[in-house]
Amino acid sequence: MTDLSILNLAPLRQGETFSQAVDNLVELAQFAEQKGYTRYWIAEHHNMPYLASSATSLLIQRVLDNTQSIRVGSGGVMLPNHSPFIVAEQYGTLAALYPHRVDLGLGRAPGTDQATARAIRRHRDDFVRSFPQDIAEIQYYFSPLSADEEGQGFSFGPVKLDVPKSANVRAYPGPGLDVPLYILGSSTESAYLAAELGLPYAFASHFAPRMLTEAVEIYRREFRPSEQLDKPKVIIGVNAVLADSDEEAQFLSNTCLQFFLNVVTGSRSGMQPPHADVAQHVPPHILNMAESMMSCSLIGSPDTAKAQLERLQAQVQADELMAVSYIYDKAAQMRSYELLVDIVKG
Repeated sequence: MTDLSILNLAPLRQGETFSQAVDNLVELAQFAEQKGYTRYWIAEHHNMPYLASSATSLLIQRVLDNTQSIRVGSGGVMLPNHSPFIVAEQYGTLAALYPHRVDLGLGRAPGTDQATARAIRRHRDDFVRSFPQDIAEIQYYFSPLSADEEGQGFSFGPVKLDVPKSANVRAYPGPGLDVPLYILGSSTESAYLAAELGLPYAFASHFAPRMLTEAVEIYRREFRPSEQLDKPKVIIGVNAVLADSDEEAQFLSNTCLQFFLNVVTGSRSGMQPPHADVAQHVPPHILNMAESMMSCSLIGSPDTAKAQLERLQAQVQADELMAVSYIYDKAAQMRSYELLVDIVKG
């Protein structure tokens, strides 16, 4: 049986405040927990007034504090923006407060535009190229303390870490805590890295589906078992808009289309109500770009979505689906996630 989870970017619906978007984020997490979803991830984005997910760790804590059992994590922490030491401190603190419930998804992109990325980092180090080293450093900070931590270097799998292995450089309360790491990506490069490190691989096919099949094949072929994982684990992102009829689902999915049109055009507006004629007012090349971004989607009635899912699974055999549902009406969004549970878990 495929695991089923939710990714939330905390989008503001048209006219909503930041506080209302966060309340919606928590309410959806509580609903997901009731319906048996495996995990609930929140994605990091910056300088986007229509997304409330810039301070991801704070939102994760808010969700953890208002749920009981569902795993909650980052989808993901964008490592170019952060010190691995601070990431380990923050997520170690969360894991200490909420044992065995915290996931740490890690990405190599900044999650914003270049000007904002420079404002975040304030210097020009090439953090994208240091991604494997940063992951190894985080693994070290979560590894148990040992009696002989006095070496000048050490390795995690294929990655040699160049910081002193010293009890004086530890991200407390992290050592020995259960904080599983996940590699996020939308390319074959991330597939090779996740396989080499023996970590679960979450592919961003909900907005970058083009290399999905190739990346998953590479990851499974090249996978090396690790202390965290003995066999490959593939999570794929899907846009999910389900309703009681195909016609209703197609109408509701117009909000999702508008969301991706905004991404393509750089529009800075919140999640919009569905309008059936939107596509008629968009240049064809823009429309094609948006529709290609959302090509990994389940849109329709339960029977239609089930057939779509079967075709997708015949292609990738994902171990877990990470659903994103850009649906303007909150009740319809809850209904979509309820129907999705039924077709995935039977």
